[in-house]
Amino acid sequence: MLCFTGKTIFLLTPLFLLGLISTVAPASAGEVNIFIYHRFGDERYPSTNISSDQFESHLKYLQQSKTEVYSLSEIVSRLRSGQKLPDKAAVLTVDDGFSSFLTHGMPLLRQYGFPVTLFVNTDNVGNSGYLSWDDLRMLVKQGVVIGNHSATHDYLIERRGGETKAAWSDRIKADILQAENAFIKELGQKPTLFAYPYGEFSQELAAIVKNLGFAAAIAQQSGVVDETTDLFAVPRFPMGGEYATLEQFRSKLSMHRLNAQIIGEADTILVNDPPAIQVRLDVDRLDLRRLQGFVQGENRLKIEQIKGSTTDFLLQAEKPLTGRRNKYTLTVPLKTGGWGWFSHPWFRIPSSQ
Repeated sequence: MLCFTGKTIFLLTPLFLLGLISTVAPASAGEVNIFIYHRFGDERYPSTNISSDQFESHLKYLQQSKTEVYSLSEIVSRLRSGQKLPDKAAVLTVDDGFSSFLTHGMPLLRQYGFPVTLFVNTDNVGNSGYLSWDDLRMLVKQGVVIGNHSATHDYLIERRGGETKAAWSDRIKADILQAENAFIKELGQKPTLFAYPYGEFSQELAAIVKNLGFAAAIAQQSGVVDETTDLFAVPRFPMGGEYATLEQFRSKLSMHRLNAQIIGEADTILVNDPPAIQVRLDVDRLDLRRLQGFVQGENRLKIEQIKGSTTDFLLQAEKPLTGRRNKYTLTVPLKTGGWGWFSHPWFRIPSSQ
C-alpha cells in the first residue's frame, strides 16, 4: 500500500502506458478524446508524421469499436451551451496545413466518413509542402472545418527584445487578425476555433484569443475533455512518430478525464524550475494506491500529500525540466473502471522576459 504521509515518488513510463491497453475501459459518459495529427506518409519528419497504414488503423479501430466521431465544432458548441457531451466520442484534428493531408489523410477520412478540423497558419498557404488556397476551398466544400492557427505560426507566448507587454499584445492580435482576414478573403468564412502554434499558451495569450471572439482555443497537452474543460486550454492527444501506433491510439482513446483541480495560480510559463503546483483530487473515485506521475526527460515527479488534507497534493519534479516544452502528468485507476488522466504543460521562454 502506498503512503502519502511524506514525499513519495512515482514514475510513469511509456512502456507502462502501453500496459494500460488491456485494462482500461471505454471513455465514460460525457467525455471526449481529441487527437491531433500533422503529417501523413511523410517520413522526412518522423516525430510529427504518421504513415497511411497507421492512420487507417486508427480510423478502422474507431469504426470497429463503434466510437462516435464528432466535429470539434459540435463538441465546443455543446460545451458552450451546457448540453450533455456524447457518451463515447472522439474528435480528429490536423494542424499546419501540410499538403500530405490532402494526398494521404483526407482520402482515408472520406473513406470512413469521419469529420475533421484543419488548423491553418495562413503565411504558409501555397508554399512548398503546404496546401494552397484552391486546396483549402476544395476541402471546405468536402466538409472540412478550417480553424485559425495564426498567420506566422510564431512562438506567440514570447515577447521580442525590448518589447513591452502592450506592444506584444498588439502584435499577437495583429498576427491572429491577419490570418482571420485571409480566411475571410479566400474562403469567405471567419473561423471560430483557434489552435495555439506549438501548443504553447499562457493565461495572457488565452485572454487575447478569447477577447478576439473565438469560441474555443485548442492546445496540445494530453488529456480528456468533459464539461469542466477550460474552453481556451482544450487538450488533445498528439499522434506522431513513436506515439502514433495503434496501441498508443487505443490506450489514449480509453482514457478518462482525471479532474485534478489546480489550487491557486498556476500559469504555464516556467518561472521557478522545477515548478510546483497543488492539485485537488476527487479521492473517493480513485484508487490512490496506484497513483502515478510522469515528467518528460530523465526526471521524476514527486507527489506529496498536503499535511492535514485528504484531497490536496503537491506536484514537483525532482530536477529542473528539460526542453522548451514539458508537462506534468498524473494517471490513476478509477474505482468505476478505467484510468484517469491529467496533464499540465510548462513552457520555457527566453529569460530576458
